[in-house]
Amino acid sequence: MKIHRFFGNFVIVDNRIVIDDGELVHQIKNVLHLKVGERILLCNEDKSEYMAEIMHIEKNINTKIISSGKNKNESKRNVHLYLSILKKENFELAVQKAVEVGINTITPLVTDRTVKLDIKRERVLKIIKEAAEQSERGIIPELKEITNLSDVIKEKRSGITFFCDRSGDNLHNSIKKMKKGNIINVFVGPEGGWSETELEYARENKFLIVNLGKFTLRGETAAIVASYLFSNS
Repeated sequence: MKIHRFFGNFVIVDNRIVIDDGELVHQIKNVLHLKVGERILLCNEDKSEYMAEIMHIEKNINTKIISSGKNKNESKRNVHLYLSILKKENFELAVQKAVEVGINTITPLVTDRTVKLDIKRERVLKIIKEAAEQSERGIIPELKEITNLSDVIKEKRSGITFFCDRSGDNLHNSIKKMKKGNIINVFVGPEGGWSETELEYARENKFLIVNLGKFTLRGETAAIVASYLFSNS
């Protein structure tokens, strides 16, 4: 039987949790039609998880904690995806799947060849939260503000930085050199690829330029493949 998972800032009082978030109450009560006696998994963003039984449903939902523990699904790597904004729903798809496979942070990028310059932030945040719940993550990945690539390149950052491009070295050889605890920064470009200027900036700043294989991938496909490989290798 499927146990539904929900993230929130849940407070425990006398071994009980009261859910008073209106949107979450609506989802449990009117969308999923969960009933008194059914169990749900309530997750705080410190990786704490509480198996709780629904005791009472009205404007709020009262639950009793059955058991508790810590989520152990998170990768030992901290992976930050810098992703050029893609056209149509492709950016949202890439974000959803990147979250499902383990990305920790996402920064939307404006690059020389970016066509679409904005995102529906609230919608993307909702997609991230739902993807984290569906994939049994211990955290909700962070969505940073939209940033120009030229500004990001100048920033000082911890860890190893990879720039995905077909001209680069074999990705698998680079991954073998990484340690499990590494902080990883991954840059994935737009549909038209990086400009020569951007590639030169990456080289000047000592980014590791790597390819994702022999085939030409769509932007959303490249983001999903890179996210999985860096988070799980």
